[in-house]
Amino acid sequence: MALHQSGEDYLEAILVLQQEKGMVRSIDVAQHLDFSKPSVSRAVSVLKASGHIVMNKDGSLELTEEGRRVAHSIYERHRFLTSWLIQLGVSPETAAEDACKMEHDISSETFQCLKAHAEQHMEQHLERKDETV
Repeated sequence: MALHQSGEDYLEAILVLQQEKGMVRSIDVAQHLDFSKPSVSRAVSVLKASGHIVMNKDGSLELTEEGRRVAHSIYERHRFLTSWLIQLGVSPETAAEDACKMEHDISSETFQCLKAHAEQHMEQHLERKDETV
């Protein structure tokens, strides 16, 4: 089942919160995303039905294997695009906001090419730096 941007945002938020806190509940997601509890409750239901998350008996949320795959992909895009935009001179706040928009719309092919280009550019930059030492 294809996810919309909001579903990807929820999965990314759960991943980030799990890394920060370990256990994640719906209220944590609501606070992190600044969304209402009813909105999060509805999203959790949709994500459970689609097989992206499970809710444990204690109310904690966990990503399924598929949910983790999607969340990691979106989070990787977010971190890369934010960093890249900052390197281009964009303020950190604007870079993070723009990366959040871009991470959902950019194709996998374009993202991989951007990433490869940036990595190649960084390698060349480091090689030139080594030559001057």
